[in-house]
Amino acid sequence: MLTENENYNDVQNTEEAHFDVPPSPMLTDWTEENSQKFQKDIMSFGHNLAGTGLFTDEALIDLLERHPSELLDVCTMGAADHPIYPNRFRTGDFRGVSGETLLAAAKAGRVWINVREAMNVHTDYKAALDAMYGELAEKTGNQAFNPRGGILISSPVAKVPYHVDKTETILWHVRGRKRMYLYPRTQKFIPDRAYEATLTNFIDDDLPYDASFDEAATIIDIDENTALSWTLNAPHRVDNQSFCVSVTTEYSTAESGMKNAAMLTNATLRHRLGMNPSYAEDGPAARKVKSFVGRAIRKVGMVPNTTTADMVTFKIDAQADDFIVDTDPYQRTF
Repeated sequence: MLTENENYNDVQNTEEAHFDVPPSPMLTDWTEENSQKFQKDIMSFGHNLAGTGLFTDEALIDLLERHPSELLDVCTMGAADHPIYPNRFRTGDFRGVSGETLLAAAKAGRVWINVREAMNVHTDYKAALDAMYGELAEKTGNQAFNPRGGILISSPVAKVPYHVDKTETILWHVRGRKRMYLYPRTQKFIPDRAYEATLTNFIDDDLPYDASFDEAATIIDIDENTALSWTLNAPHRVDNQSFCVSVTTEYSTAESGMKNAAMLTNATLRHRLGMNPSYAEDGPAARKVKSFVGRAIRKVGMVPNTTTADMVTFKIDAQADDFIVDTDPYQRTF
């Protein structure tokens, strides 16, 4: 998953763009209602990412071949019957595997691929991202977007676990069909302690999940060429209905930055001093003070780090029926 701590500017790429001029318009059916609901409610709109030619099989194989390995995640889903973290992702080793095999694995097996920061690192995809958010800025009047974008390539049976995004998020679906479950932002569905845990663990956005939560979920089937956005920090999970290709973009806002900094203060108070703070119960003044403190804590490196090692538990093998061969666990270093 993309996180607010990632810095795509660390990766430089000077390759020639494959598609210099993205199709116009990129947003195909934006309405005044969309402008009113943007960032305030669940909403969808059409897009023309497919028209760029960047998401065909041929283009995706090329992308997988040239993308930096440290920004590529190849995963499979764990046991579906885990009582707290069902379908938790497992990390795979894809070294030495061709882009063609990786795409075949995603189409045929239980494989989920995140081409992290692809929309920023590669000039051809960056042109599309700039067009997407240039039009979005015109429609919403928001000129402060700083989007980061990854490309998700996933199997027909892929399930993304119950989790939270720490910044504003838009899912731009390109190929296939997904079913998304969105949940309320109350303490029942996203307790303060659980959200704090995602801020101190830099590779894990998962939240504790109970099947009874689905009774309160808003369920949306997402078709091709449709984008979906929702309110900041709304918990969600995703079930594929077919082989899928999507772009997921995230961007920070003043609201997300303030909340995350305040929650970092609470996480530090909880871990370092044994206190039991509550963002949900804090008033505006307390949140503002904690936000200033949180930014200072982050700057001086006092934020607790609960990130565990990313352990590889399988490798991609073109000879295996489902492209997956289990391995003894070892730490990812690539």
